[in-house]
Amino acid sequence: MVNPSTRNYETRRVKEKEMIFGIHAVLEALEAGKTFDKILVRRDMSSSLGRQLLDKLAQRGEDLQTTVQRVPVEKLNQFTDRNHQGVIAFLSPVEFYRVEDVIQAAYDNGETPLLVVLDNVTDMRNFGAIARTCACAGVHALVIGTRGSAAVNGDAVKTSAGAIHTLPICKVDNMQNALRLMRDSGLNIVAATEHTSKNYTQADMTLPLAILMGNEEKGIYQANLDLANEQVRIPMKGTIESLNVSVAAGIMIYEAVRQREQTVNI
Repeated sequence: MVNPSTRNYETRRVKEKEMIFGIHAVLEALEAGKTFDKILVRRDMSSSLGRQLLDKLAQRGEDLQTTVQRVPVEKLNQFTDRNHQGVIAFLSPVEFYRVEDVIQAAYDNGETPLLVVLDNVTDMRNFGAIARTCACAGVHALVIGTRGSAAVNGDAVKTSAGAIHTLPICKVDNMQNALRLMRDSGLNIVAATEHTSKNYTQADMTLPLAILMGNEEKGIYQANLDLANEQVRIPMKGTIESLNVSVAAGIMIYEAVRQREQTVNI
C-alpha cells in the first residue's frame, strides 16, 4: 500500500474567490444555501466541530448535488497554505437544475426535449466546447455526474465562452437512475459508440431525445450503454479510430437540429 504522505499530487492553485476554507466558513456557506462543485474533507478529521460539519454534509448530501471527498491533509495543502482546518469547499459558478424539472419545462412550453448526457467526460476543454455547442444549438440541458466529470468552475466558464451561464446543467448522483428517469419521461436515449453498425443519421432525433456521449478514452460505461434505446456510430474513413468527444458531440447535436428543422419545414 502506498503511504499517502509520499504520493505526488498535481498542484493547482485555484483562485481564492472560487473556494472557501475553514470549518466555520463552510458551515456558514451551507446554511446560506451556496452551490458547491466539490468539498474536500481531511480524511482523519476527528474534532467535535469537524464531526458537526460531517453530520451536516451527510444530512444535506442529496441537496448539495456535489461530491464530498475524504482526502489526506497533503491534498488540502496543495490548494492553500492558510489554516484550512481540514476542509476546502469549491464554489460552483452556476446553479444546478433537476433533470425532471428541465424535461417538464420543455414539455410545458410545447417543445420537444433535447438533452445531452456526458458519461465521465473529464477534460475541461472538451466539457467547455460541448457546453458551448449545446448553448448554440438550443439544447435544453447538459447532464453530468457528480463523480468522474470535469469540474464546473471558473475555468469551465472560460472554456465554454460563457455558455455555462446560459445553459441549464444538471448534476446527478446516479447516472443510471437519471437515464431511467429520462426514458420514463418519454425520451429516446441515443448513445454514440463505435461498437455498432448503425449510422447516426439513421436514428430518429425528432423524438424527445437524450444524446449520450462517453469518456474520452473508455467511451460509455456499459451499464449506461445498456439503458440506451439506440446505439449509433459516426462513420470513420481514415486510420484514426475515433473523433474527439467534443467534435463527436457537435455532430450528434447538429444532426438532431437538422432533422428537427427538416420536419418543421415539410
